[in-house]
Amino acid sequence: MIGTQIREDIRAILEKDPAARSRVEILFCYPGLHALVVHRIAHKLWVMDHRLGARFLSHLSRLFTGIEIHPGATIGRRVVIDHGMGVVIGETAQVGDEVLLYMGVVLGGTTLTKGKRHPTLRKGVVIGSGAAVLGPITVGEYAKVGAGAVVVRDVPPGATVVGVPGKIAGLERRTTQDDIRDNAMPDPTLRVISRMLERQSALEEKISKLETDLVCIKQLAPITPISDREAEIWAALRQIIDPEIGHNVVDVGLIKTITITGEEVHVEMALNTESCPLLDYLVNQVENRLKLICWVSTVHVEVIHDPWESATCLNPLIHRNGTGELEKKHEP
Repeated sequence: MIGTQIREDIRAILEKDPAARSRVEILFCYPGLHALVVHRIAHKLWVMDHRLGARFLSHLSRLFTGIEIHPGATIGRRVVIDHGMGVVIGETAQVGDEVLLYMGVVLGGTTLTKGKRHPTLRKGVVIGSGAAVLGPITVGEYAKVGAGAVVVRDVPPGATVVGVPGKIAGLERRTTQDDIRDNAMPDPTLRVISRMLERQSALEEKISKLETDLVCIKQLAPITPISDREAEIWAALRQIIDPEIGHNVVDVGLIKTITITGEEVHVEMALNTESCPLLDYLVNQVENRLKLICWVSTVHVEVIHDPWESATCLNPLIHRNGTGELEKKHEP
């Protein structure tokens, strides 16, 4: 019986490891094969209730192969442990037929109580290097777990799991075992970002439609008396806060005058244009805030250079040209 299983294991290694050149090489130089052979003997002792002998045999196997398989674990046929160093398989783990495990794989438990506390791997599962499958969960047939993943939930058949904690990145419903190619696996984080960008694009389209509707509403809005309009403009400007000072632009004296001509508003601001890092920001805030008023169609912001310290320097006027860019004009 054990001889038949060894021959099956050798054939499986020849199929799944391109580096394997001959049966003799596999028989003498593959620690994964050695660990499985010793485990099958130790497992028989465990089932026969020779627990100490089974544990001692598995301990010797760990010493010589670097692979730790508890004698109570159930291992199927044609299982391949490639390279194998650091592989740990717990007592209540169940590994199905044709499973492929790479180095550093851990099939571990998450509880200190007795009973089923290790994972179950169904037929054809592939577990990448350094991955950890933890707890009494089930990994479905022909599922793949990427290198370094930490799986703590059930994995459906044919799924691909990557990341920490493990997330399902693909569900192809495979019916055969395939190579595990981490560089070709889907990225769930990138997929989420792509969906967020799509959602952002949809929201921008809705905002654009709302802005168009707002223009139509402005055209139908009743005319407000000029005195009330001025009060409305000053109230709107008081809602704009200078981030450097923490107060609104009206109370700190940045707004000098406002002029209302029909639906156009002209605002005169005083700023030190040579040292103010928020010049464009404040101008844009004034324009955008005033355009929210229903009867305002056009806003002109004129920035007067206020050096604060020098009274003899030139006084450049800054305003926005037709393209929306800032340009300067000097006055004596």
